[in-house]
Amino acid sequence: MTRITELTPLLKRLQLGPMAATLPERIALARREQLDYASFLEIILSDEVNRRAQRRIELRLNGAGFEETCRLEDFDWSASITLDRRLLDAVFSLEFLDKHEHVLLVGPAGVGKSFLAQALGCSAVRAGHTVRFIHADGFFKAMAQARVDNSLDRAFRSFLTPDLLILDDLGLHRLTPQQSADLYELILNRHRASSFVITSNRAVEEWLSLFDDPILGNSALNRLANASYQIVIEGASYWERLSPHRALLSNQGGD
Repeated sequence: MTRITELTPLLKRLQLGPMAATLPERIALARREQLDYASFLEIILSDEVNRRAQRRIELRLNGAGFEETCRLEDFDWSASITLDRRLLDAVFSLEFLDKHEHVLLVGPAGVGKSFLAQALGCSAVRAGHTVRFIHADGFFKAMAQARVDNSLDRAFRSFLTPDLLILDDLGLHRLTPQQSADLYELILNRHRASSFVITSNRAVEEWLSLFDDPILGNSALNRLANASYQIVIEGASYWERLSPHRALLSNQGGD
């Protein structure tokens, strides 16, 4: 242990400080398995490579803007909702990212669209992709603020660089002329170059009515629809599913 303590400053100078934590265990393994020097070196270097890869994933997850980091296996499949599970599994294979295709998740509020979108985004991060999650209104506000700050080009580029951009809750209200133009430019510039995941309470057929200019709307939506997986989720919202349980608790409390 004394020898390892002496090695720690050297490891830190080489930016290998975390290696010191597992070095005693690896030395014991090398002695037990009678490993040669090359095999021992391969093991400790592999540990470091894996540590750095995990650290990159953690940084990307933290920097993506997710409201929560989640996985598909954590989704509440006991809820009374319906969707095309085979299509969902196909999307979670992440092949759509390699093809620069898109995923449109639509359904009423509270059926898990945002959860699935974020679970998909987290899977993409763990697979080595760059991801950004933002509410649609957050995108429009960022564009408006960038015009005030005279930083529009930089702000807009920040939405073009991720491999996957997740726009959550598109369609809560009709878009202004400027918002329509911003969304059109975003779709135009990302289409065929990178991927979207978009969630909405509105059916895709209703999205055209959101645009101030139907010509812009048609052009944007044709690009999305022609290269997208559309997953429709039907069922009661989380709060509607909770209501019978809350009613039962209320009745029990009154006994």
